[in-house]
Amino acid sequence: MDLYPEILFEDNHLLIVNKRAGDLVQGDKTGDEPLAELMKRYIKQKYKKPGEVFLGVVHRLDRPVSGVVVFARTSKALARMNELFKKKEIQKTYWAVVEDPPPSHTGHLVHDLVKDQKKNKSRAVGKDHKGGLRSELKYKLLMELERYYLLEVDPLTGRHHQIRVQLSTEGMIIKGDLKYGAKRSNKDASIHLHARRIQFIHPVRKESMTIEADPPRDPIWNAVMEKL
Repeated sequence: MDLYPEILFEDNHLLIVNKRAGDLVQGDKTGDEPLAELMKRYIKQKYKKPGEVFLGVVHRLDRPVSGVVVFARTSKALARMNELFKKKEIQKTYWAVVEDPPPSHTGHLVHDLVKDQKKNKSRAVGKDHKGGLRSELKYKLLMELERYYLLEVDPLTGRHHQIRVQLSTEGMIIKGDLKYGAKRSNKDASIHLHARRIQFIHPVRKESMTIEADPPRDPIWNAVMEKL
């Protein structure tokens, strides 16, 4: 495996990579080296920078998920990207391979979600449940595979494990996602959820940006890319 993930975009303000399933974006209790530290090392080596390298985490992806991750190379870029996220001016699109057919070809799901800190898991609850956070996404069926179904998912909110919970609640369990009801795990502990695309206005240059990441290479994702 290459030391660094694929670089999708790089300038003086942003560094955007195609995260591999299994990479940790930010440090956690496992003590494993996070992607943020790895990419700091990349910048330090590439640009022969002395001293500390600044790299701000703009957003995160769950460890078993692959795809587009944006880092900020300056504090100004980080503050402006955070503002874009706050104002919902960043559009993210995911691909999800699910075990069962969706109830309809397109859907708009709204649930209240509650996070269980101890289990690092979220669940959908009724409207009267205290502490539930409104979670919303849209999906459409992109293609039928031999035994699975590919959905394109646009989350309209950014809750903990949102896509995984909302889809599984409606009977669309993501392949390999044991935590949310998958029949079996993937050998590499990944799940078939991929951050395919991100769209936003560049925080400094003010240009429209659309960044796409190809999914990992495995038989199912390969079949998806061949059919596109």
